[in-house]
Amino acid sequence: MTNKSVKEVRKGIGLGATSAIAWGVDSVIIGFIIASTPFKEEVLLAPIIAAFMHDFFSSLWISLLMIVKGEFINVLKLFKTKSGAILVLGALSGGPLAMSFYFLGIQYAGVTYAASIASIFPGIGAVLAFFFLKEKMIKRTWFGVALSIVGVIVLAYVPTKFDAESNFIIGILFALGAAIFWGIEGVIGAWGMRGRDVIPLYAINIRQITSALSYGIIIIPFIHGYPLVFEAATSNILWIIVIAGFLGTANYSLYYSSINLIGAARGQSLNNTYVFWAIVTEIVFIGTPVNFQFVLGAIIVLLGSILVSGNLKK
Repeated sequence: MTNKSVKEVRKGIGLGATSAIAWGVDSVIIGFIIASTPFKEEVLLAPIIAAFMHDFFSSLWISLLMIVKGEFINVLKLFKTKSGAILVLGALSGGPLAMSFYFLGIQYAGVTYAASIASIFPGIGAVLAFFFLKEKMIKRTWFGVALSIVGVIVLAYVPTKFDAESNFIIGILFALGAAIFWGIEGVIGAWGMRGRDVIPLYAINIRQITSALSYGIIIIPFIHGYPLVFEAATSNILWIIVIAGFLGTANYSLYYSSINLIGAARGQSLNNTYVFWAIVTEIVFIGTPVNFQFVLGAIIVLLGSILVSGNLKK
């Protein structure tokens, strides 16, 4: 591997790790939004409406960046290509499907557990990337993916919640749904970015626009959710949603850039450490107590991600 290649891989690893911080903090903010007025008064609609508003503002942030860079016209042209169609397919998996499941998981199981369970998506993505994208996976990489999954199970496992709270189990199932669709999205996104004229920021712009439009045109009207959207848009919570949208844009921009440089399996496994940052954010700002289970689980997740990163020269 050339020095340039090593440098690119290091950059990809750094971008993937940084994307995890943005998504971890964003996850905690999402939990706060859903628990705030007017969302807390609409238990069934709140997660989906919050997901729509999150991706809507995220699409505005990334589109504004592309307009300032003078490249938004290239994004629109990309929609007409084969690569653009593939990215739209990935966006549908990772946007309205995965995001809705994730927000529902947070609603019913809480940020800590939804984030922990959903973070098994690198294992799903690694298997799919191995079979469909022919990404080479050495034993250490497979072991790192498996170790990361074990780590999030350690972080999330609380027997009393499974025994006593049926809503908690529903939340875990929603989080598992998010993991499946995020795993699919990462692989489809990597496939779409193989196009000659595709760069990660274009892919993210397509992803967020597709997600926002599918919510706004199909899902929100179907569930009669616009009254709650307008109520939230005129409340004090709006600015927090705007900030969450910005963090979502930062996460996906860094995440897709990482996938483009080091592949779907490694990019997803590094982004997977967001569960650690979500819990750290809760500990620092909300006062969630630290216990041995958290420390052990966090160490296992981080070790798994380091193994996935592998030897840069190989």
